[in-house]
Amino acid sequence: MNRAHVITVSDGVAAGTRQDTSGPALQNLLRNAGFEVSGPEVVPDERVRIADAITAAVNGGADFVVTTGGTGLGPRDVTPQATAELLDYEVPGLGELMRRAGMASTPMAAISRGLAGVRGQALILNTPGSMKGASESLEAVLPVLGHAIQLLHGDTNH
Repeated sequence: MNRAHVITVSDGVAAGTRQDTSGPALQNLLRNAGFEVSGPEVVPDERVRIADAITAAVNGGADFVVTTGGTGLGPRDVTPQATAELLDYEVPGLGELMRRAGMASTPMAAISRGLAGVRGQALILNTPGSMKGASESLEAVLPVLGHAIQLLHGDTNH
């Protein structure tokens, strides 16, 4: 069974002034897709804290790490920058799929900067912070996640 870890990036949720709706939504989608899921881990919009949470999840054996939040254009939206510093390489097609799915609902999806990439044998994906945006983004890439993880673990027979 593939292992996934969900990280919610939000100053408000971390401070206890906002409820996390996107993290639990991602957990449910992943469980329904057959993943063993941990999280949602909550961190504020701080590059070091985001990077530390992703690194710990990967080092802890997660095959897939998905973040929600911090992908917009606001001054504290630093999730893609924190993620980019950790990646061995990017997987741009997944970001393209997420934005295309979001554009079906709102033109605002065009300004989401979520990245997808690989660190070691783990796939890392940034989704928007809204429950709808995060869910639509994950649903857009779910059909390819299993195959991507197989490839990362060296199973290249297809």
